[in-house]
Amino acid sequence: MAGDDKQDEFPAPGYSWYVVAVLTLAYMFSFIDRQIMSFLVAPIRRDLQISDTQMSLLMGLSFAVFYTLFGIPLGRLADTRSRRAIITIGIAFWSIATAGCGLAKRFGDLALMRMGVGVGEATLSPAAYSLIADYFPPNRRSTAMSVYSMGIYIGSGFAFILGGMVAQFASTRKGFTIPLIGVVESWQLVFFIVGLPGLLVALLLYLTVREPVRRGVLRADRSAPRTATLPETKAYVFDNLTTFACLNLGIAMLTLSAYAGTGWIPTMFSRRFDWPQGTVGLVYGSIMAISGTLGVLTGGWLADWWGQKGCSDANVRVAWLSTILIVPFGILYPLAKTPTMTAVLLVPTIFFGSMPYGVIPAAIQGMMPNTMRATATAIYLFVINIIGMGLGPTVAALITDRIFKDPKAVNYSLLIVGAGAYVSAIILLGIGLKSYRRSLQYLEDWNRSAVT
Repeated sequence: MAGDDKQDEFPAPGYSWYVVAVLTLAYMFSFIDRQIMSFLVAPIRRDLQISDTQMSLLMGLSFAVFYTLFGIPLGRLADTRSRRAIITIGIAFWSIATAGCGLAKRFGDLALMRMGVGVGEATLSPAAYSLIADYFPPNRRSTAMSVYSMGIYIGSGFAFILGGMVAQFASTRKGFTIPLIGVVESWQLVFFIVGLPGLLVALLLYLTVREPVRRGVLRADRSAPRTATLPETKAYVFDNLTTFACLNLGIAMLTLSAYAGTGWIPTMFSRRFDWPQGTVGLVYGSIMAISGTLGVLTGGWLADWWGQKGCSDANVRVAWLSTILIVPFGILYPLAKTPTMTAVLLVPTIFFGSMPYGVIPAAIQGMMPNTMRATATAIYLFVINIIGMGLGPTVAALITDRIFKDPKAVNYSLLIVGAGAYVSAIILLGIGLKSYRRSLQYLEDWNRSAVT
């Protein structure tokens, strides 16, 4: 039947990988814009006269609340409207908001612009994961989504390298004159530099990426994809609540530790070891970009290989095992006595820590009907970011400010946050293994009932 043929035929692999490359570029820019502030702590604190806790709110909560609040309705929109158009508008919006951070004169101004960045970036991943699932068959989906997830580590790495260079340069020059704007500080200039090029990415995506056929449940006449209603989506999620809770909360714990690290590891190097910010940016940014990229790709490849061998829970199993492997390195790096040993221990910490971020989104896509995928991804992103991004930097800062009361004790704050997060994630993902297999069977039964 023609409808079946159209559903079964995926786009040409070359073009599908091109789409992944464009989406990865967008994801990379989103993380540059999201993470650049982590390396501008000292100059922003100095010029705006704010505390570590206020700085952590700018890095985390002001972004995360709006990212997560808008994520679910935008994810629902991506299940019913053009995903390509939604992403294009979102990229343009967050790029302008990032550049707007360069105009900030007060804490409130910067917080408002960070909220705008959060709203814009909420458009990307729910729609992107849904697009990738329609461009690739299941046996190549984990690798494709892991390639997309490379954007996290390439973008973050570039943000740290660029931030370190700017911070180093800022120490030798104060103020730049920009036509129509006037004199700005070096940290304000960097927001213009990283924000405005995103408009070109939005244009590239709009002009070259096509909206694919939605694959999944057909109508009774098998002529077109069936659209799930909102009550139907809610019922599906609640019927699989154990799986959702374990996967979402497990990765949220890892994300809490990860954002605490990206927020405060650069500052830890500067405060504990007196490393120049340019050196910290180059070393930490390179580790993030190389080790994180290799880790997320390894996770995706391993999950696809394992899945082809008949392991139905391969994605969740890879995430669970990699979390166990993080523990010794994640515990030791904050205790290392030298900056070199700290950097060496961060390599496996970031490698194993990155592996879940391609395979768990693939696992969620694999357990959901097509027309619920973006909504399910938005729920996942809501949970991991409100907990991880929203609380991670702030929890570490509060422990430093309120418990240790010593800025140089930030390494112990990272140790406490990391140890609690790793143990929680191991328990949750372990429980999620069995539950995920039940959810895959539930999907088969649901699809069968939906087309009859």
